[in-house]
Amino acid sequence: MTMSRLTSWLPSTVSRSVRAWAWTTWVVQVLIVVTGGAVRLTASGLGCPTWPKCTADSLVNTPEMGIHGIIEFGNRLLTFVLVIVAIGMFLAVIRGRRSRRDLFVLALVIGLGIPAQAVIGGISVWMNLNPYVVGLHFVVSAVMIVLATLLVTRVYRQGERADTEILSFMAWVVATLQGVTVVVGILVTGSGPHAGDADSPRNGLPSELLQHVHSYPAYAALLTTAVLIGVAWRRGRTDVSRVALILLSVNAVQAAVGIAQANLGLPELLVGLHMLLACLVVSATTWMVTVSRRLERQ
Repeated sequence: MTMSRLTSWLPSTVSRSVRAWAWTTWVVQVLIVVTGGAVRLTASGLGCPTWPKCTADSLVNTPEMGIHGIIEFGNRLLTFVLVIVAIGMFLAVIRGRRSRRDLFVLALVIGLGIPAQAVIGGISVWMNLNPYVVGLHFVVSAVMIVLATLLVTRVYRQGERADTEILSFMAWVVATLQGVTVVVGILVTGSGPHAGDADSPRNGLPSELLQHVHSYPAYAALLTTAVLIGVAWRRGRTDVSRVALILLSVNAVQAAVGIAQANLGLPELLVGLHMLLACLVVSATTWMVTVSRRLERQ
């Protein structure tokens, strides 16, 4: 009875507040990647040279650490924002966990993933921003964006499973190509000039060659997405073609930014924009896979 009274004010169905928490979850997961990129691109990756404290003697940054300490510690503070949002999301779905177990599980996994993000980020500091550990940190963040996107899509009404298996297959092909693009992109980043700190190591891989390797699955994903749009349109799946068109547009901008940054010597602003677009590509790809498996309800 006491527990019922404590939870009676929580939503029991997928209400507007639940959708708002889902969207907020997605926003903060993208934001932590973008601000993390800003830390690296401003060479502030070791602005706080240890973890979980900022220095051996201080939990927060000190005036002597300058702007780099402020930037790095500010990014660390965002972890608390993620935790608050995760708690809010969890509370928003806990009362309806029996009818919407999928939302409950997603909220729980996202909440448990936040400490993993923080710990891997801390390990990267301990290891002087080793490019492979930093890359792993981005992979975990990309997975969190996938989960947050699934959360957003599932708080809206879904139809029954679609019988257009070819669309689902093609969507998964695009997702695989996008995954390869992201992984190779991480290796490209690890070989480039933006290490996060002047004394941080690079992976030693041939950067120019990797840039070309990085582009091949990206162009293949663009082509496959374009074909998917045509197939979906001919089969009357305007919901799939619409989402795929959004993905194609984001991917096209991403490709243009990638070409521009490579030709301009990797300016920080374009690299940061490339990271943001990578998050949007991951999210839009997840959305497309989800839509391709379900009929749209009117």
